[in-house]
Amino acid sequence: MVRDAAYWIERLELEKHPEGGYYRETHRSIETIGAAHLPERYGADRRISTAIYFLITGDRPSRLHRLKSEEIWHFYTGSSVALHMINAEGRHSRLRLGCHPEEGEVFQGIIHAGAWFGALVDDPDGYALVGCTVAPGFDFDDFEMGDRARLLDAYPQHRQIIELLSA
Repeated sequence: MVRDAAYWIERLELEKHPEGGYYRETHRSIETIGAAHLPERYGADRRISTAIYFLITGDRPSRLHRLKSEEIWHFYTGSSVALHMINAEGRHSRLRLGCHPEEGEVFQGIIHAGAWFGALVDDPDGYALVGCTVAPGFDFDDFEMGDRARLLDAYPQHRQIIELLSA
């Protein structure tokens, strides 16, 4: 049996995600954190945590976006992934997710709240299946897609990665 991207999309019942790739929420905690106990940037109650399956392909990478919460990516299977981040100070970093520690790859990577980030699979004809955990939990009100022109104005030194991971 070939376990390609189409297999996982069907098997896990994944849908297209606005940032690119495909996803399905697998967990949304029952308990919430009240807005009064969260940083002001949230403005409302949030679930304690959320989790999704997330699959990216060569033609549907994760485009640059940012969240108000921290996000942890967990590598499951497929091609290795280059996770690109630009922090609030404008520093770019790259984290390699995959199953080859001898090549500097790790199974988990953390994106700090407010950082712009996106991801590409190493194999342009391949896919990567990962999981993403967000705490406080993900809410589309906390999600911002990167605008290419604005990102280039703010971080011209990162033109190559911005043009690669934005529209």
